[in-house]
Amino acid sequence: MASHDQQPPAAFRRFMASGWAPVPTVTPARDEAAPYTAKRRALLSTRFPAETLVIPSGGLRVRANDTDYPFRPGSDFFWLTGCHEPDAVVILQPSSAGDHEAVLYVADRSDRSSPAFYADRRYGELWVGPRPGIRERSAAIEIECRPLRELTDALARLSPARTRVVRGLDATVDRQILRYSPSEPNRSTPAVSNPADRDLELAQTLSELRLVKDEHEISMLENAVAATVLGFCECVREIGHATTLPNGERWLEGTFWRRARVDGNDVGYGSIVACGHHATILHWARDDGPVRRGDLALLDMGVESRSLYTADITRTLPVDGHFSDVQRQVYDVVQRAQQAGIDAVRPGAKFGDPHRMAMRVIAEALHGWGLLPVSVEESLAEDPQAPKAGLHRRYTLHSTSHMLGLDVHDCAQARDETYRDGPLVTGMVLTVEPGLYFQPDDITVPPELRGIGIRIEDDILVTADGRRNLSEALPRTATAVENWMARHQTA
Repeated sequence: MASHDQQPPAAFRRFMASGWAPVPTVTPARDEAAPYTAKRRALLSTRFPAETLVIPSGGLRVRANDTDYPFRPGSDFFWLTGCHEPDAVVILQPSSAGDHEAVLYVADRSDRSSPAFYADRRYGELWVGPRPGIRERSAAIEIECRPLRELTDALARLSPARTRVVRGLDATVDRQILRYSPSEPNRSTPAVSNPADRDLELAQTLSELRLVKDEHEISMLENAVAATVLGFCECVREIGHATTLPNGERWLEGTFWRRARVDGNDVGYGSIVACGHHATILHWARDDGPVRRGDLALLDMGVESRSLYTADITRTLPVDGHFSDVQRQVYDVVQRAQQAGIDAVRPGAKFGDPHRMAMRVIAEALHGWGLLPVSVEESLAEDPQAPKAGLHRRYTLHSTSHMLGLDVHDCAQARDETYRDGPLVTGMVLTVEPGLYFQPDDITVPPELRGIGIRIEDDILVTADGRRNLSEALPRTATAVENWMARHQTA
């Protein structure tokens, strides 16, 4: 990275080395997540007895030359530690008691003992602010912490044959602990069928453990949802002003982002603000189009809380506050499909059941409108080789659900048998988000439908007796949406 900064004179360096008050010793309060992260580490420990586990937080990423993207730790690392710091690494080493002892290697504060506090643009306290010291951090998160400078020696002591690593987050860790090769002689460890997959197995296990949320995680998701609901309300109040701008989508995007920054860490993913025919583009992220009266505005947005759990909610709103007859016709089908999907969420149901129920409603509607050139059953056939399977998907491309938590598409490394093909379990949180999208140039649909895109999405917690819609505070039926918009636009 090129730099054109002036080098500090010797007199300046001497002057900066003195005249600073002692750093006060403050014992921080225990982080509220600490007892939960301890339980998570203990659970992971049971899956890999007698093996060392290495999980990095990841490092800063360059945005442009000498500026970085805002840092967010890797989700597995954060789930196990509650630590937000870059470049940190937690090592779980087997203990004589048969479990694991956790040590977190993390940068100490950049105090006045070296010039780094004013000379290091990336980490120096006068550039980016202070961070907790080793002792303070250890007290807060209740993990033994050691200076990051000791990490290299700690990694050098580990045997690849008895170590598993979450890879792809920290190049230094990846280089220092090579993947265990099947050809490597190893008499002390039992043979495994495919040792090259050892690290993948760790990643899969972490994703699968994270599928079921504990009470703290559910509380954090509720906080994220509450902030998201408030952000949607503020967007509704700003729709009128957005119509006066050539790129009014950006105004709504910025309105929601402000709420995300005030009440949370950030947005949980790039907000989708898609008005008019932009709503037929599933991941419209440019958000640079106009907001026109008479059109629909599809808003797919979520606040990421300070604890990094994110909401993921979609509402499709009539810009002028009232659905036209044809807009309501399509909206009502999507809303019925979503309700069918939500009703399918219960312990013991298959993860794919909400999708199956939602798609049946949509396929039946398409067939009733004369848009489906085959029977409903032929289109819904689950055999991908069936000659007429899946034709309804032309108008509803995506799946109906995904898991939600620290990542908007959470637990992505989980195996199909525990996720896509697995049962729903109390404590899981998933979205239910069917949609219908009629492209503006699709001549298989009548002209009045072209350019209409509608999606409705809520965040659903699986409970012991069924389900709870975490985002039920936002209305879903067409009439309820119109009434809600009227209240907020006149407030």
